[in-house]
Amino acid sequence: MNAIINLYAGLGALLDQAGSYIGLLSVRLLLAWEFWESGVEKFRGDNWFADIQGDFPFPFNWVPVDISWFLSTWFELAGAIALVIGLGTRFFSISLIILTFVAWTSVHAGNGYNVCDNGYKLALIYLVMFVPLLLNGAGKLSLDHWLARRFLKS
Repeated sequence: MNAIINLYAGLGALLDQAGSYIGLLSVRLLLAWEFWESGVEKFRGDNWFADIQGDFPFPFNWVPVDISWFLSTWFELAGAIALVIGLGTRFFSISLIILTFVAWTSVHAGNGYNVCDNGYKLALIYLVMFVPLLLNGAGKLSLDHWLARRFLKS
């Protein structure tokens, strides 16, 4: 019985070690892919925010649509790059959380949960995925971690 417990504990320790490198990286990469695609679509497309600005939550409904479009596009593109390399992860996580919240309330909330109906399911998934990045940072495979070890030695 002790052998099984020791094997389980050893396997758990290996998974903990791998998770500190790979776990948050996988979340970062998936979110980066999704936001990069959205940013590229906005970059290449026409500004449709004027059609939904009235649905934006306060104070975002007061921001001119051209500024909203510009900020949304560039936060998605820059945020995606930052998530891939793990730089400014907490800043870009909160920025993209706000962006996702605005998208949820203005575009997806009235369509129910189902993705096929343009519902809020993906927005909810993205928000949940950002929680560990916001609370734990980027993980060990990141520039954030390297910079902290290099310059914040205690």
